[in-house]
Amino acid sequence: MPAARAARTCALLALCLLGGAAQDFGPTRFICTSVPADADMCGAAVAAGGAEELRGSVLQLRETVLQQKETILSQKETIRELTAKLGRCESQSTLDAGAGEARPGGGRKQPAAGKHTLGDPSRTTQAAETLSQLGQTLQSLKTRLENLEYSRLNSSSQTNSLKDLLQSKIDDLERQVLSRVNSLEEGKGGPKNDTEERAKIESALTSLHQRISELEKGQKDSRPGDKFQLAFPLRTNYMYAKVKRSLPEMYAFTVCMWLKSSAAPGVGTPFSYAAPGQANELVLIGWGSNPMELLINDKVAKLPFVINDGKWHHICVTWTTRDGVWEAYQDGTQGGNGENLAPYHPIKPQGVLVLGQEQDTLGGGFDATQAFVGELAHFNIWDRKLTPGEVYNLATCSSKALAGNVIAWAEPHIEIFGGATKWTFEACRQVN
Repeated sequence: MPAARAARTCALLALCLLGGAAQDFGPTRFICTSVPADADMCGAAVAAGGAEELRGSVLQLRETVLQQKETILSQKETIRELTAKLGRCESQSTLDAGAGEARPGGGRKQPAAGKHTLGDPSRTTQAAETLSQLGQTLQSLKTRLENLEYSRLNSSSQTNSLKDLLQSKIDDLERQVLSRVNSLEEGKGGPKNDTEERAKIESALTSLHQRISELEKGQKDSRPGDKFQLAFPLRTNYMYAKVKRSLPEMYAFTVCMWLKSSAAPGVGTPFSYAAPGQANELVLIGWGSNPMELLINDKVAKLPFVINDGKWHHICVTWTTRDGVWEAYQDGTQGGNGENLAPYHPIKPQGVLVLGQEQDTLGGGFDATQAFVGELAHFNIWDRKLTPGEVYNLATCSSKALAGNVIAWAEPHIEIFGGATKWTFEACRQVN
């Protein structure tokens, strides 16, 4: 059976070649040749003329295997190095996260993520600025207490006693703030101490705001409802006033108010009206070094107002939806006008009207950098365009001056947050 013998011979030759190379070298070519039954088949295969070719293939494959082993070893070493570096990075990130933990700030925006250690100058500066702002807030509380002296209830010994107690507490808080700022400047402050001091001071401030507000509410009958102003002494995201009434749908309007500010570069946002689905439905804002702007449905008109000179100014803006025509008045005189400001877009109803802050969401989303800094009074809104004569009467505090038929300036219409009230409106006395 020559065919069977040839098949067995090929199989044996294959085993011989595989035994000589203990690696898998990929596709293998088998060479079959007829040899005597008692001959050395492996030797016979070599003698058949394929010895050189097989030897070359084996050597080449062995070299490839060695190269692959070296590559694997090199990759393992690289993986070990990267693993070690990753471990160090994770450890450092954990330490940084502990050191840079957010401090409670009553809703204030936190600084950008970074490394804040005990000796970091940026952290110390930020804490000092925050405490300085608290000091300014304390000063505004003192001013409100001084205003209480002019009420008819001052003759009451009980009221005087309460005022003395509040004044004493404010003095104590001022000493705490000064001491804390001094220790920060000397580099003695720590994260834990900052948090504790901040919590104590803010808690005391809240208590003082409440007690002073109670005193003021108890003396409403002793002062006219429209002879007050809102004072915003510093840029915050918690000091503002909200008008209790919303606006109806309007196809025209006039907005007038008294403003006093020395803020630079911009006075901020005297008022903002946000409607459902549109945060910038009606906004007056002085942003950075830009001129003051009137926004209606996110459309912008630049206004010619120049008011940040520390003096009282009366300003009015009129607008009609037809062709988007607008006019701007300062101190009773028209200083600018234009058209195509949100033409044929009625002012949406059922929104939120805020004084002193710009709204990014309905009734909130305040940004301290856009807050109004200064004093504001006699904020009125009409659902029509006032005549130049009517505007002039308002600016000159004439007895013929009209109150807004949509929003009229009166204490019951205003809800105050952050202690922004002050009861010494002097603008009309200065004008007259």
